[in-house]
Amino acid sequence: MSERATRLLRLLDDLRRRRRPVPGRELADRLGISLRTLYRDIEALRGQGAEIHGDPGLGYLLRPGFLLPAMMFCDEELEALVLGARWVGSHADPELAAAATRALDRLVGVLPAALRLQVETSGLFAPHWAPSEPEPWLPILRRAIRGERALRMHYADAAGRGSERTIWPFAMAFLSDTRLLAAWCETRGDFRHFRADRVVSLEDTGVRYTVRRHELLRRWHAQRRTVRHATPGGDDAADNQ
Repeated sequence: MSERATRLLRLLDDLRRRRRPVPGRELADRLGISLRTLYRDIEALRGQGAEIHGDPGLGYLLRPGFLLPAMMFCDEELEALVLGARWVGSHADPELAAAATRALDRLVGVLPAALRLQVETSGLFAPHWAPSEPEPWLPILRRAIRGERALRMHYADAAGRGSERTIWPFAMAFLSDTRLLAAWCETRGDFRHFRADRVVSLEDTGVRYTVRRHELLRRWHAQRRTVRHATPGGDDAADNQ
């Protein structure tokens, strides 16, 4: 990527984080360029479709919704996207793995020839070393998280004791050989973590839970911070079931 393209990307990233107009002088100083160069860069981004409102002396604000052209990814960003897609392709359930492959193919299809070759010949791989296969109900979990729907779950703990629960799933972590689910458990009246390989069966209730996912995430993070501060060593592994 050329020096100017890198600068345009930095400018766009800076504007994307702003919620109020930012003076041109502040933008120019952050980029280490003159005001005249900044004005040219603003016009170049506008020419690529970015809706940047404002004028010299008034400040600039980027309207949300602008899609970054693929050719403006830097080398490290492209490598991160390739490696991430390949990791999902080898560690996630077949449905999500196929989606990752399609997304990478779509990205490669719009890249300039030089960058397309760089992606196609990338030496970054994510082979599936883990012996366990993804659990068959991962698509149900992902859709329930996305749709904010409650699930009825039959679950077995580490000792093999079974329980029936209604949960509000809001997050899932994909580790190398384990998938962990974070949910609000109606049965326990608290947040709980579940291993996907200990789920015996799942049923989507089709009913949206009453608290939005982002609010559950906020409360969950707050509780975890409290647990870390209260527990010597910050170990909250006892919450995992």
